Amino acid sequence: MQIKVLSEKVANQIAAGEVIERPASVVKELIENSIDAGASEINILLEDAGRSRIRIEDNGTGIAAEDLALALASHATSKLSTPEDLLDIRTLGFRGEALASIGSVARLTITSKIAGSTAGARISEDGGFVEAVEPASSPIGTCIEVADLFYNVPARLKFLRSDITETKQVVGLVTRYAMAYANIRWTYIQDGKTLFKTSGNGNKQEILHNLFGRQDASDLLQIEFTDQGLLIEGFISNLQLTRSNRKDITLFINGRWVQDPALTAAVIKAYNTMLMVGRYPVAILFIHLASNQVDVNVHPSKAEVRFRNADFVFSSVQRAIRRGLLAYTPIPEINTISLWGRQGSGYSSSRQQISPDWGMAEAANGHENEIPTVASVESPTQEYLPGEHLPLLRLIGQVASTYLIAEGPDGLYLIDQHAAHERVLFDDLMTSFSQSSVPSQALAIPATIDLSPEKAAVLASQLPIFEELGFHVEEFGPSSFIIRAIPALFRQGDPKAAVLSVIQEFEEDETPLGAEIEARIAGRVCKRMAVKAGQILSGQEQASLLEKLEKSTSPRTCPHGRPTMIHLSAALLERQFGRTGAL
Repeated sequence: MQIKVLSEKVANQIAAGEVIERPASVVKELIENSIDAGASEINILLEDAGRSRIRIEDNGTGIAAEDLALALASHATSKLSTPEDLLDIRTLGFRGEALASIGSVARLTITSKIAGSTAGARISEDGGFVEAVEPASSPIGTCIEVADLFYNVPARLKFLRSDITETKQVVGLVTRYAMAYANIRWTYIQDGKTLFKTSGNGNKQEILHNLFGRQDASDLLQIEFTDQGLLIEGFISNLQLTRSNRKDITLFINGRWVQDPALTAAVIKAYNTMLMVGRYPVAILFIHLASNQVDVNVHPSKAEVRFRNADFVFSSVQRAIRRGLLAYTPIPEINTISLWGRQGSGYSSSRQQISPDWGMAEAANGHENEIPTVASVESPTQEYLPGEHLPLLRLIGQVASTYLIAEGPDGLYLIDQHAAHERVLFDDLMTSFSQSSVPSQALAIPATIDLSPEKAAVLASQLPIFEELGFHVEEFGPSSFIIRAIPALFRQGDPKAAVLSVIQEFEEDETPLGAEIEARIAGRVCKRMAVKAGQILSGQEQASLLEKLEKSTSPRTCPHGRPTMIHLSAALLERQFGRTGAL
């Protein structure tokens, strides 16, 4: 096969794959150009999750008419000129690839005007074909519009994720840059609706609720640390605010958002022994150091960096976080009232009952302990329940405020009360849903929740499903919602907690929603509303739970697949006590 040089159009489309992966990549490159241009105001508009239209407007220095055509050329930049400049990069952009890459896979239009010019100018590029520059009316600054992203690269368009996922990526990006550049006035508009707007007064704390929501923002601690020319500032979570993954650890190096696994590991290590296994902190850190101490020319996306003294930076991050945690975290006091009301045992005093009709109340500890999977708890002394249905069981009682003990015709059953109640609630809710008659209970006082734009986009997309499941939730402002009713099954529960649990599920798991979206939402809500480990149940409540579990068609597991019970057969007990010979 003959070797030949690729055309410039094909070469640009190949190069674009390294820089422009999704709509969020376009937004990132363009707002970084606006920041480099000294803009004090940046407006972002998206339609159809960025597939149909992306428009970025700024009031920066602008581009001269005679430079517009050159701005669309590959490796054309005003930000460096010599190899030595690569060792001391002070701008976010420097490779000169962004506009050329975008123009090769979309319909791109740039309108700009510089100070002192009598008129602005406009240039367009359609899939790599550049049109002539023409005069245009424009304020000082630049407006870049990107339409029909990947229209000429159908393979890339096909692999874009759902609108919810792509919108989350853009919202997360913009809100984080708004935090990093709080002195800029930011406006973000999605499909005609303003999701958030900042004042540009430089106060990062005012933007926190846009990024994390009002509740989570209240659990963030502000830190500041300096050592040998290194400055670390930002916000870290207290020990109550955690995530199931690392996605909410955000790192800015000299104003550039980076994804650095080693630096992320340093953040996690700072919480060592303080968080449960499998839980991760929330952090947004701004690290400032001399530009010649960090190499940003590692990858075309400019999302990776290398440090000249990596060990010093990593250890400084750990010390900064650890110092902040110790400063904010008080020494816990011992509660001398036991669970049973006696003095001196050191147990919690929060004995919390639930109503006989199985209305849900919050557990005393506020968090559900993770229940091990079947594989993780197997041992020669345990057997799991065979068959699809339970035999009739005789309740014996509750142990450790977590498990029910029952006797059946063939041995003992240890039942996890949380997993069992989760299964019972799920079956009841899905049965009502299948009959199109989920009864709702109106709230005497409607509950209002304030979310970040990212979370608000997730909830807004699922409101019809919530309605079908018995929740009546309405939009109540740009990123606020009001809950007017919840399923009658959960009438004693916390409506805010139920809705927020679903949002967290979708944030932490980006797997396709599929056709069973209702079951997924119902499963998450039931997990949040079920009784918790450590919650004392009355004899009537224990018996009610056991009776309802016996009627379930899938009593052996909760909706998420964890076991609800362990079966200890009579034969196994005889062997363990040596009544049938050798163990």
